[in-house]
Amino acid sequence: MTQSRPLARGSKFKRRRVPGLRRRRSRREAKRRFILFCEGSKTEPSYFDAIRRACSSTLIGVESVPGVGVPYTIATRAVRYARSEGLASRSRRKRDSFEELDQVWAVFDRDEHPNFEKAISHCEKWGVGIGRSNPCFELWLILHETDYDKPNDRHAVQKHLAALRPEYKLQGAKTPDCDDLVTRVTDAEKRGELQLRNRTQESNSYGNPSTTVGQLTRAIRDADRLAQS
Repeated sequence: MTQSRPLARGSKFKRRRVPGLRRRRSRREAKRRFILFCEGSKTEPSYFDAIRRACSSTLIGVESVPGVGVPYTIATRAVRYARSEGLASRSRRKRDSFEELDQVWAVFDRDEHPNFEKAISHCEKWGVGIGRSNPCFELWLILHETDYDKPNDRHAVQKHLAALRPEYKLQGAKTPDCDDLVTRVTDAEKRGELQLRNRTQESNSYGNPSTTVGQLTRAIRDADRLAQS
């Protein structure tokens, strides 16, 4: 396991198995950083760890933000970090040239949480990326396997994922084989785009089911491809 270092001076978070994301100021690195703040402590970090392994020319840090108030809590933590690192669109701190393409994202669920749209607006105000899912992140995982375009609550979506992926235990760790799932991430992105178009046509952009996590995975894959070119 790789030794980890805090995201920022004074940070209380711990980084999950990610090489030190702190840049050396003396040189320009080809790798782009993606710093992700999410609610889950198992499913989401496991998935993005798999994305990191598949896209080895990018640097990905995942920070779990448990607690009351999500998703707005996640949004405020992500914005706070982006501003402190000069990665927010309205940050007073000037970015270094090698940080210009680095990105901060907030990954959160609609579920039954309050302030969902407030969290989206807060991220948009400061240029933080948004990987939102309605009702939950497991919807995004389902799209790696099949289309899913019927409104359901979190429990029904998780049950559907368990039927597709028997290793995803409802009463256990709730972690599917993410290394296998990410081999079909482009299929998931296409299905996610179709969902979003359907919700837009219904004048319900944030409606159930919908997810923008595919926009995040595409951004990571694009950065990985550029780094290798």
